[in-house]
Amino acid sequence: MKKIVIASLNPVKVNASLSTFQKAFSEEVFEAEGLSIPSGVSDQPMSEEETLTGAINRAKGAQETASEGDYFVGIEGGIQATPQGMSAFAWVYILDRHGRSSQARTANFYLPPKVTELIYQGVELGHANDKVFGELNSKQKGGAVGSLTAGILGRTEYYEQAVLLALIPFINPQLYF
Repeated sequence: MKKIVIASLNPVKVNASLSTFQKAFSEEVFEAEGLSIPSGVSDQPMSEEETLTGAINRAKGAQETASEGDYFVGIEGGIQATPQGMSAFAWVYILDRHGRSSQARTANFYLPPKVTELIYQGVELGHANDKVFGELNSKQKGGAVGSLTAGILGRTEYYEQAVLLALIPFINPQLYF
């Protein structure tokens, strides 16, 4: 059995990581452990760079905390102001026990003006989303992407694709490492 250590206690991030590893390596059996690991960046990362840094810090922190793992996953959601509006996305960073790493990013989507306004007032995206949509703790459920797509695309599925893309070098090590 191989162990995946996810640098979050958020069930969405843990479930997205575990289900994707199981699909990508169907011949393996995985167990997942979520740990509370600080990102070392703002609670609400406001740029691509800060968001990726948070994902890297989380994965490296997970490896330092739980060195018996086989893979360490950092997932960090972030936003960035663009000429088209406030863009939301996440970075995934995966590190293995041998020090090999890879990263990938989710697709981005644009936040509605009411959510963006709250963010500029200092409200973190998850809380702003809850206020605008009348939800409770949406970031541990469907997230903003789920609210905005009427549940067609949930936060777990949204992260699964980026986790899979970050796994490409581990699926094809002969091509990358």
